Amino acid sequence: MNRATKGIVSTTAVLLCLAACTGVKGSAAPVSVQLAHAATEAQDTVQLVNGVAISRAEVHRVSRLLLSQAGSFEQISPETMQRSNLAALDQLTVAELLYQEAAKIEIKDLDLQVEKKVAETRALYPGPDAFEHALKASGLTFGEMVRNARKSIVINTFIDQRFTSKVEVSDAEARSFYQENQDKYFIRMENARASHILVKVDEKMKPEEKQKAREKAEALLTRVKEGEDFAAVAESESGCPSATAGGDLGTFGRGQMVAPFEKAVFDLKPGEISSVVESQFGFHIIKLAEKHEAGKVSYEEAKQKIVEFLKAEKVRKAVMSFVDELKSKAKITRV
Repeated sequence: MNRATKGIVSTTAVLLCLAACTGVKGSAAPVSVQLAHAATEAQDTVQLVNGVAISRAEVHRVSRLLLSQAGSFEQISPETMQRSNLAALDQLTVAELLYQEAAKIEIKDLDLQVEKKVAETRALYPGPDAFEHALKASGLTFGEMVRNARKSIVINTFIDQRFTSKVEVSDAEARSFYQENQDKYFIRMENARASHILVKVDEKMKPEEKQKAREKAEALLTRVKEGEDFAAVAESESGCPSATAGGDLGTFGRGQMVAPFEKAVFDLKPGEISSVVESQFGFHIIKLAEKHEAGKVSYEEAKQKIVEFLKAEKVRKAVMSFVDELKSKAKITRV
């Protein structure tokens, strides 16, 4: 399944936090439901949830997504496929139950939110043709995709109002988690965050062309050394995809970059700009944002992420308990 198709197919799934019981590797995800099942009117119904049909085609779409996200899309055994189909059916059932409950609440500007969600999905593709191709490959109609987006927003709003907004994590809870898991989750390898400006070269270049590339890099270095904004120069001049982010490469550890680049990065101090560095990709000008030695992450550094994690766990458990309650009251019929 290619990247473009995933962008559309993901609009049919309950991603993937509500499926703790499904047994498909890689099925854990953030607690909010990203995009929910649209009960299509396909003739091949496999299950009714309080009278609403779930189609075989929808099960197969979500199943393919699960397998793709689990990294097991190639050479799938019949047993794995069966587990995936059952997991998909369970997620679609959960989504339908949640939607039926969530539809009772009033959501301000719902139509505008749906339009925005659809526009964001369209924006993932380079043009209308690519979007239409991905939509066709997913097996969805545009109308089905829009209905999915609407259900997604309704379910997420319901979860936020009923569960997320009411959950709190105390400092004592966060500290306890940190103390119990220091050696498991809070060991930091040496890492750095840097930006760069790249003047690309390739092996086909003649020596004089390569020299011109070096001279261009030297000229760019002069500009940033004299005070021109590094990110702005990177955005306008760099040949790396990171140019759109002002050259920001994010955080990385040793062994993740080519040797000349890595050495230059870890020799710098935060805020410093390197001289021109040559690698197999071309000529780099590097600016170090921050650098961390190997060691334990302090509680203060980790607190925000710990609180977010513990809150998500509380919400997940509350939602799953609520889902169990809905299932116990629902009329669910296999066809």
